[in-house]
Amino acid sequence: MAPRKANIRDRLGRAHWPVIGRLGVHPAGDYRSRGRGPGLEQADVREYVAGDDPRQIDWNLSARSDRTYVREALPERGVDAWLIIDTSRSLDWGTARCLKREAAGELVVAASILLARRGNRVGALIFDKGLQHIIPPSTGRAARSTLIAEASRAPGEGEDGPTDLARALVQAGRLIRRPSLLIVISDFLAPDGWQDPLKVLAVRHEVVAAVIGDPREAELPDVGLLRLEDPETKRQIEVDTSSRKLRERFRSAAHEQRRKLLTDLRDARASVMELSTAEDILLQLLKNFQQVETGRRGHAGVGAK
Repeated sequence: MAPRKANIRDRLGRAHWPVIGRLGVHPAGDYRSRGRGPGLEQADVREYVAGDDPRQIDWNLSARSDRTYVREALPERGVDAWLIIDTSRSLDWGTARCLKREAAGELVVAASILLARRGNRVGALIFDKGLQHIIPPSTGRAARSTLIAEASRAPGEGEDGPTDLARALVQAGRLIRRPSLLIVISDFLAPDGWQDPLKVLAVRHEVVAAVIGDPREAELPDVGLLRLEDPETKRQIEVDTSSRKLRERFRSAAHEQRRKLLTDLRDARASVMELSTAEDILLQLLKNFQQVETGRRGHAGVGAK
């Protein structure tokens, strides 16, 4: 069941998706540009030179000085944001609050609302075992509704197979030329090979890896004999979860898998956002934004006297 957009919009309040790096811009939206020029938010003043627009003269400051000054402002610009969305069958799993697919769906709705409300263009690449849909960056409710509807579709019959994250990222690199914000929404349960394409993307773009997980992927319950099935390959295995040794081995392997994943993502210079089906997705998202803002303030304070 798709999350209610109105409810998500209300809960997000005035939050915005933080953009950290230098991105390509287009004449819309309100993310601050790295350049200067006419705009709505004053950035600085400088001495008037021939050819400057007289309308930008700061008359109050000029009257208090023997020189004429003009205002410089940060021009309003928008960025392109791409949601690279995993819709593979491994997301049809959840033992807590919701399925991973539902958690990913809530994140897609929240991200599209947060980014679009600030005048930015939002597009999507939707993949499972291959690239399924390309939605070019656009603005407006209709475009956002199309994106959310396409992202909510589960794989059809006959579409079983391992997630091809590597190919999706390679294709993203070929398609997305303007420096953009890329948000990869996946459980990252995919064969190795995606690490290098992600590194290549992070050279040009700002990359956020939104890792969707479930508590039972890290620890087996003690429930006796249990049949497990890989949702993508349909391979099954029966295990005796009453075995303490087996549960410990599973926990250790899961811990090592998570450690390697986080190392690979950070080596690729991607920002990591871990989201669990055990908690409210929007609360986790907002907490993450608070951490980013706290980190920014701390960084700005380094060396301050």
